Amino acid sequence: MPRALSDKDVAEFRERLCDAAERQFAAHGLEAVTMRQLAQDLGVSPMTPYRYFKDKEAILAAVRARGFNRHAEALEAAYAGAPADPEARARAVGEAYVRFAFANPEAYKLMFDITQPNEADYPELVAAGERSRATMTAHLDDLVTSGRLKGDPDLVGHLYWSAIHGPIMLQFSGKLDSRYSAQRLIGGLVDILNQHFFAPPA
Repeated sequence: MPRALSDKDVAEFRERLCDAAERQFAAHGLEAVTMRQLAQDLGVSPMTPYRYFKDKEAILAAVRARGFNRHAEALEAAYAGAPADPEARARAVGEAYVRFAFANPEAYKLMFDITQPNEADYPELVAAGERSRATMTAHLDDLVTSGRLKGDPDLVGHLYWSAIHGPIMLQFSGKLDSRYSAQRLIGGLVDILNQHFFAPPA
């Protein structure tokens, strides 16, 4: 009979299982990963993962929610740690976004390159995704309030997000010409957007 698990036991094993799933998904793709493989990777019985998650989809949702939350934490820390100047905070958040992506490529791809048809069934995933998206526009509200940025901050935020995300995914997929790193393309695209949306100093 399985022993009773404390909340700490459950949290620690769920974290280990999510670590294993992230590695397996990144290395073999979603279709190739099974609950049995995950159990084998962790050295436990084939049924053990089912004590913590209903199925593979639930594990994937947990892995993606964890990624979104860590992404949000990185951007929130950059915002809080930057000088109390809207432009400095915007630069800090953008730089933190790029750092996170390249420091956590597997998590990043699972966060943004996959859509689960039943995402609404996982409230933690929904909340984490909303938190992550909110961190990408909060600093633009400051810029609009200060009069430095023109336009709707949510729309502008999505334009900047697209300018950052596109080159990152192109580099991850090996589609970029060797002359053009993601960072170089991001810098050029952000400069163009800045010229369009930033109001000249008074």
